[in-house]
Amino acid sequence: MKIHPCLFFVYFLLVASTAKPDANLRDANRLLELTDLGSQFDRITDVQTQKIIRTYASIVQVSKSVVLPEDIKKQIRSCYANAYSWEKFSHGIAEILAKSFTHKEITLLIEFYSDLGLSPTEIGAFKSLIKKAQLIEEVSVQYIHENSESCVVEDSKLINHFLNNNLAQQSTLVTHE
Repeated sequence: MKIHPCLFFVYFLLVASTAKPDANLRDANRLLELTDLGSQFDRITDVQTQKIIRTYASIVQVSKSVVLPEDIKKQIRSCYANAYSWEKFSHGIAEILAKSFTHKEITLLIEFYSDLGLSPTEIGAFKSLIKKAQLIEEVSVQYIHENSESCVVEDSKLINHFLNNNLAQQSTLVTHE
């Protein structure tokens, strides 16, 4: 069987074009691991969740003079931990990085985060990478927003259920006095 050089060349181009995106995605995932972005993301989620819970607790305390119970706080915390789990977003963020950077740029970032340093000839290229950061951050935030669940409705139901039960108990106590 004789393979025509032209057919071989077309096959080579097809294989090379599909291999590059796979390599970019693989290296984007490697970059995410090196930067430990998943842990940072989880810490930010925890901090934001604590702020949300404090806000809810403060509103309940000020408006109804009751303390939000720990089990309600735990359920709210669980909702946000599930809704904003890094595993739900890591693949999409890696795809954003793979599409935003060339293979050479991702390799440069991997070398930088691996403490391999930059040669003087790569400093200009590194500065141009930094300029891309704002746009990539905006695209990533939009991706997270579009692909995340909201806990607000569930939070409201939990808190309202608690308040309604609490008010019912208070009125029962008042009528029996």
